Order: sequence, then structure tokens, then C-alpha cells
Amino acid sequence: MKLVKAIGVAAGLMLSVGAMAQQVSNTTASNPSARPIPESDVLFKKTVWRKIDLREKQNKPLFSENREITKVIIEAVKSGELTAYRSDSVSTPITREEFLQNMTPKQADGGLSEEELAAGFGEVQEEDDAWGSALGGNAGTTEAAPVSNEFFPKQLYLLELKENVVFDKKRSRMYHDIQTISIKVPATLNPLGFEQNVASFKMSDLVRLFRNNPETAIWYNAQNDAQHKNLADAFDLWLFSSYITKISNPGDQSLASIYGGGKKGLLAAQDALEALIEYEYSLWSY
Repeated sequence: MKLVKAIGVAAGLMLSVGAMAQQVSNTTASNPSARPIPESDVLFKKTVWRKIDLREKQNKPLFSENREITKVIIEAVKSGELTAYRSDSVSTPITREEFLQNMTPKQADGGLSEEELAAGFGEVQEEDDAWGSALGGNAGTTEAAPVSNEFFPKQLYLLELKENVVFDKKRSRMYHDIQTISIKVPATLNPLGFEQNVASFKMSDLVRLFRNNPETAIWYNAQNDAQHKNLADAFDLWLFSSYITKISNPGDQSLASIYGGGKKGLLAAQDALEALIEYEYSLWSY
């Protein structure tokens, strides 16, 4: 009888462990974080959006010549090594063609309509050259090479970072759990006058990309060439400068929409940062 009970208990433990392992693996696969925190350990969470201007002095190591973080990401998408998504919800992947289309500057006038194209506008007219006719119909004709109008990686200096600020009650500390990073077309390069999202990427995918490309995915150490760091480590160590643009709220509004743009928006971003620090500090006050 005792043997039967022991076998039953062992079987139950094996089933429960298997179910827990499957649940953890499924959660990890669906979570864009590189180090997901179990929901049961989360005491406090706020979703925060930040902008990273790669032109800033503190961010220059992420944007070193020929090793720009945007170049690493763009080349990985083109080669099929990295999956791009339509927005930071990372629920809808986009194709390579859609990504390249987002990388192409938009025309302010919208280009020619379908009716205008059907009427022949925009087509290159062939010249009637008697010398060409005498030499043959194909004489002097060459195929034009495709022209790329894509933005250069150096032009895409604006990144948007989405993170979960989480207080882990098991470890008793606050974590900045980065979820996604998005490449933005700056408003100064968009004829329509607003920032445009090129694509968003899961942080877990980016960490894997950076680890697999240690020669190019480099945070450049200007003080010591022997101590360059991998971009994955740079984000872990928070070796960059950023400013808060939005904190999760019922209206899904940015700080600029709530408090106004310009100086008021920057002050609101600083106040939001200090409020998060104050909250973490107050958890230890009795």
C-alpha cells in the first residue's frame, strides 16, 4: 500500500513539474524581455517609454562609425536574421519589403495617382535616334541599375525604448525590464513633419543578435580600446542617456500631450523619473 502511494506521489510531482516547465517556456517564448520576471513576483509595474537620441555625447558609443546600432539592426533584418514588427506591441511582424518601404523617405505630395500613372505620366520616353535605328534596335540600350533611396543608418539617430519598471518582491529591488526597441525616422527627415516608426524589435531577439555578432555589435569605449563592450551588456548596464516620453495611463497619452511640449514636456519627464525613484525609496520607509 505504501509503495502504491509513493508511486502516486512521484507521478503527481512529475506531472506538476512538467506542467510548470511548459508554462515557463511558453511565457518566455511570448515575452519580448530578455530576462522575463514571473508575474507572481511582481509587486509593482509601470510601463515607460523613453527616447534615445544617438547624437548625444553619452550615446556616441552606441553610434560609432560603421558600427552604428541602427546599421547592425538594419543589416540583420535585410539578411533575415532579425524579425521586425509593425509596432512596439510586437504582435504583427512585417516583411522585409515592408521594412524597406518604411526605410524610404515619403514624398510630401504623395507622388502620382494611379490614373496619372495609367495615362503615362512619370514614364521615361524613348528618343527617336536615327543612328540607333541604323545600328539596330538594341544598340546603345543598357539596363538601369536600381536606385535605393533608403535612409542611411547614420540618419536614423532616434530610438524609442519601451520598458517595464518592475519591483520584484522576491529579490526586493526595482528592475528596468526592457521590452522593445524601435527605430524612428526623425521629424526633421520626414516631409510630413512628424516622427515615423520604421520597425520595432523584441529585446530578446536583439540580445541574441548582439551576442551572435560580437565584432560589429559594439559599445565603443573611447577611453580604452581593450574594453569595448557588447551592445547587450551596454543595455544591461544602462550605458546610455534617455528621457521619458510616456508612462502608462488610461488615456494612453504622452507627457507632451498631457503637460505640453517643449520645456514643459522636459520638466514633466524629469518629474516622472523622480517619482519612480521616490516610489522605490518609499517602499523601505516604515
